[in-house]
Amino acid sequence: MPSLSSINALQASVVQAERQVQRDQVRVSEDADRLDASRDQLTKDKQTLSDNQRESNQATQAAQKPLPTVNLTRAIENPPRAEQQLPADLTTPKPQLNTLGQTVGKFINITA
Repeated sequence: MPSLSSINALQASVVQAERQVQRDQVRVSEDADRLDASRDQLTKDKQTLSDNQRESNQATQAAQKPLPTVNLTRAIENPPRAEQQLPADLTTPKPQLNTLGQTVGKFINITA
C-alpha cells in the first residue's frame, strides 16, 4: 500500500506538471502571435521591396530614353530695340514728387 508521503509527492509533481503545461501553452500562444506579426511584417516588406524595384526600373528606363534634340538656331533672340527692356532692378527709378513738386526720398534733412 502506498504511503501518504508518496501520494503527496505524486500530487505535488502532478500540480507542478500542470503548471508547466500552462506556462508552455502561454509561451506557444505568444510565439504564435509573434509569428503572425512577423508574417504580416514580411508581407509589408515584400510589398515595399516590390514598389521600390518597380520605381527603380521606371527610373532606369526613363534615364535610358534618348533626350530630344535641341534646335539651337533660335537659342538667342534679338527682339527689336523698341521691345527690349532692362530688368526692374537695373533701371533707375524715376523720382517721385510730392504735392509741392519736391522730390520725395532723395535727400534727408538732417539739420533740425
